[in-house]
Order: sequence, then structure tokens, then C-alpha cells
Amino acid sequence: MLIFVVDDEDRVREETLETIHKADPAAEITGFKRATDALEVIKSGKVADVVFSDIEMPGLSGLEFAVKLKELAPDTRVVFVTGYREYAIEAFKIKAHGYLLKPLSVEAVQDELKYIPEKEPVSRDKLVVKCFGHFDVFWDGKPLFFARRQSKELLAYLIDRDGAACSSSEIALALWKDGYDTKAEQNRIRVLVNDLRSTLKEIGLEDLIIRQHRDLAIRKDLVDCDYYRMLEGDMDAINSYRGEYMIEYSWAELTNAKLFFNEKG
Repeated sequence: MLIFVVDDEDRVREETLETIHKADPAAEITGFKRATDALEVIKSGKVADVVFSDIEMPGLSGLEFAVKLKELAPDTRVVFVTGYREYAIEAFKIKAHGYLLKPLSVEAVQDELKYIPEKEPVSRDKLVVKCFGHFDVFWDGKPLFFARRQSKELLAYLIDRDGAACSSSEIALALWKDGYDTKAEQNRIRVLVNDLRSTLKEIGLEDLIIRQHRDLAIRKDLVDCDYYRMLEGDMDAINSYRGEYMIEYSWAELTNAKLFFNEKG
């Protein structure tokens, strides 16, 4: 794990470096007196997994630094280390992962670091779904392929509904824009549902789709989804959202607008 420490006070910075080393002796830790120096290193391609930063610093403050850092390296976690409580609300508005008060303790650092995976784990009992950017589906670390393009879109639409049931007319309107709840549309949807279930059956997840009469829904407990984790307040998911959501589907624009303005707010 690569860790940066940013603090303009030499003594405090050295104490922070020592505390983090005690908390994680295997980590590679680098200290910076100025936030601008840390940004230059990150621009050169050496991106930290986590940055412990002071807030009140001359020149570029810790809060300003975190904003610039997120633009350069959105996946880097930011943990503020400060002697002031009053910045906490502003810190979490810019998606900080942690807010620790000085003096820093080994236990506090360990509590922060234990939530930072060194590499993304592969879920073997859930369908892994990526909604931010393009819509992608993975099983056992590999892309899941669909016989029909619209079978994948149907799954995307059900994911977007966040577990809520949707009618055949809603599905038809989303997938075919001018679709109507006619017998022909119902047959098209039936074909897609059967195709989707066949694909899911091959990996043992045919129960993912719930059908009751003419309504469809998904079981959220069988899905590991960045969109769902963002709604639950997961900071990694929040920071992985960069203003794009299922960009290949026009019907997803409404959800993306909600996410975008909620993040900006």
C-alpha cells in the first residue's frame, strides 16, 4: 500500500509518519511539506492508495488539495488529520473517507486502513454489475455475454429500477421508445426474459429475475452493483462515479441527472 502524508509542520508530519508506520509496517509511506509537491508526484504517475492530509496549511489548504487530488486520482482515499472539529462537514462534502483528530493514534489509523482493499475482490456468489460509465456485467471476474443485445439492456433497466417491479408497458417504452403494451410487445419481452434467464441459469443465478404476473423485478441481494453501493453511502462507489451512468441507454439519463446533481449538492 502506498501512503502519502501532507502536513506543513515538520514535527507533526514526522509523528504522523511514525504512527502510520506502526499501524502498517509493510506500507510505503512518503511525507510532503506542501500539498503542491504531493500533487506533482501524483501527476508524474505515482498515485497513492490513501493520503493523510492536514487541513490548515499555507498556500493550498487541505480541502483545496483534496478537490484537486480527486480530479487527478479519483480512487485515492483522503483522510484528514487535523486539530479542528469545525471542518468535518465541509470535508465530507468533498467525499473525504475519514476525519481524524490530532494527536493521531495507531488504533485510529488501523481503523481507517482496514477498509482499504489493496485490490478489488472478485465476488463469486453475486453478479458484479458496473453502472458508472458503460453498463457491464461480470461473473467470476469475467464479462458475462448475452445472446441478444436487448437482453442485456433489459437487465440494465431492471438494475436501474433498484429492485422495484416494473410492468411490460414500462419496459416496452424504455427499450423501444414508442413501444406500447400490445400482444406483440409482450411477446418480444417474453423472448428477452427467457433469453436473459437462460444466460443467468448457466451461472446458477436464474433466481435473479422475479416475475409475478406481467411484472418483473430483480433480487438486489444477488447483485454487487456500484450504483447500489453509492445509494448506500459507500465512499468508494461515490468516488468512482464521474458523471456518467449507463451511457449507452437514453432512458438512463434521468437517473444520471439525479446522481449528478446530488453529488454536486
